[in-house]
Amino acid sequence: MRQAGRSLPEYRAARAGTAMLDSCLDPALASELTLQPVRRHGVDAGIFFSDIVVPLRLVGVDVEIKPGVGPVIADPVRTADDVARLRDLGPLTAERLAPVAEGVALTVAALGTTPLIGFAGAPFTLAAYLVEGGPSRDHLAARTLMHADPAVWDDLLTWAADVTGTFLRAQVEAGTSAAQLFDSWAGSLSLADYEARVAPASARALGHVRDLGVRTVHFGTGTSELLVAMRDVGADVVGVDHRLPLDEAVRRLGGTTPVQGNIDPALLFAPWPVLEAHVRDVLARGAGAPGHVVNLGHGVPPETDPDVLTRVVRLVHDVEVGEA
Repeated sequence: MRQAGRSLPEYRAARAGTAMLDSCLDPALASELTLQPVRRHGVDAGIFFSDIVVPLRLVGVDVEIKPGVGPVIADPVRTADDVARLRDLGPLTAERLAPVAEGVALTVAALGTTPLIGFAGAPFTLAAYLVEGGPSRDHLAARTLMHADPAVWDDLLTWAADVTGTFLRAQVEAGTSAAQLFDSWAGSLSLADYEARVAPASARALGHVRDLGVRTVHFGTGTSELLVAMRDVGADVVGVDHRLPLDEAVRRLGGTTPVQGNIDPALLFAPWPVLEAHVRDVLARGAGAPGHVVNLGHGVPPETDPDVLTRVVRLVHDVEVGEA
């Protein structure tokens, strides 16, 4: 998962004294932070070190990631004039995207034959941060705007889709082998609201890379009831968080869609026999899908013992070899 290296001592050493968004926009540092978990754990692919709000910073939105809080927007977006102000910032140009493209290129060169996955936040999650002004438990302001002023909401989602889609395309053009759209807050939505007011924007975002011939992954948290709709926006692979058994996710998706997931991050702190049994269960439940990208059901907790992650990777590789 993204920020996979944040449990590593070498990650903390490399980032010491550097703010999160500054780390993402320093090409050499972002590349190093991407490579660290690949070197340490021997995983089969890297995912570019970034953050959901990086494209907002690049386009000129006043956003900071405050330690212990998360992304904070200086001027929340809640009216037609606010959305117009966003549009006045101009497009996400190649010049603005240069640090990201350079970081990806450096990483791809260093990885050699190991693939790199590009990363971007989905339009709804970007819009939720913009409307709420920061992290929120239930995203009431965003959901209210969606219904109270659908025209403003749709304009905001369209803007967000183009910004994050352009951000994702820049990564693919710089050399990533796949692209992941990450919708952290879509789980706060009903299926009807997602399909009517969000899915078109997610499809628009993924449309920015559709002609580039790379596989796309669509992941959200708390989105068990949205999996089919998330696939139908145009994703090749659907991510499943830890809340839904993977075989049930495969069933809901009709048995024809590759899945990603869904080891419970909490079990990384359990005794090894418990974690091992859980990982084997996840592998068994994913066997019914036409493809299974083994991953956590969400991000790596910073307190995780890195040796446990390495051991999980080795277990997955051994099971694959043993079953082959």
